[in-house]
Amino acid sequence: MIAQEQVLAGARETLTIESDAILTLRERIDASFFCAVQMLSACKGRVVITGMGKSGLVCQKIASTMASTGTPSFFLHPAEGIHGDLGMLKKEDVMIAVSNSGETDEILNILPVVKRMGLKLVTMSGSLTSTLARAGDVTLDVSVEKEACPLGLAPTASTTVTLAMGDALAVALLQEKNFQPEDFAMFHPGGALGKRLLLRVEDLMHQGDEIPLVSANTTVKDALFEITSKKLGVTGVVADGVLVGVFTDGDLRRCLEMDTQSLKWSIVKAMSARPKRVLRHNLAAKALQQMEEFSVTSLFVFAQIEDSEPVGIIHLHDLLKAGVV
Repeated sequence: MIAQEQVLAGARETLTIESDAILTLRERIDASFFCAVQMLSACKGRVVITGMGKSGLVCQKIASTMASTGTPSFFLHPAEGIHGDLGMLKKEDVMIAVSNSGETDEILNILPVVKRMGLKLVTMSGSLTSTLARAGDVTLDVSVEKEACPLGLAPTASTTVTLAMGDALAVALLQEKNFQPEDFAMFHPGGALGKRLLLRVEDLMHQGDEIPLVSANTTVKDALFEITSKKLGVTGVVADGVLVGVFTDGDLRRCLEMDTQSLKWSIVKAMSARPKRVLRHNLAAKALQQMEEFSVTSLFVFAQIEDSEPVGIIHLHDLLKAGVV
């Protein structure tokens, strides 16, 4: 059995080799990289990324990253390509072909069709004198001094460098397209970020008969019934249709501590004036921010900032259930 220190030393050496390879890659971010970004940014179709074996797995990740950051992309398996999947290609597409050796048969076999269709070709290769590198309209150098594999056989540092180059392209394209967090959320509606940036207050608020409201001449006891029936732990207080206050179950406890007969009080005596509010078109995340800022668990919702009559109410639990928190 290998000793622990030998295992740890091997792991550290692997990380050193791969990190050094990425740092070396920085020196190759030059005019060729800029041309590649311009070519990909100008693409009217899709960015088609192809590679075989381990390079193919890296290509799938690059395609996924680009697609999620505003550059329509997909992975084309070169072996499947020569058996019919080249039919996925359109003349407006740009292809990124990846091969460390630059002599992968499956990649080279699809190049004549790519050229005949007139697609622009960006290549990534570890050999600038390879067939693939010479075929590219733009070639990016992803060569490494050595693999992290002690046998020098398994793609390790080379695939890491290729993945890093793909990320560099994706981020450059993201910046070129002025891609914003809201755009990212559109492609990730199921994620927490998507919910924070897409869901609005009006999507989650309670409205109509679900809004807990009592008139200003109501007693604390009757307000308690409204709080209980609407199950939000709060009720608004209105006078002539204007929201003038809010009364919570916390306010009720404080009233009872002050006076055991407070259930007979007018709600105006017990309520908190100037209730916190949010607009219906605000992001749900803004409602959460206000709840945290004012240490409240609910906000009354208004259609316009100058309105005095609420159109809904949103509770912290609504945000929790929707995954905004």
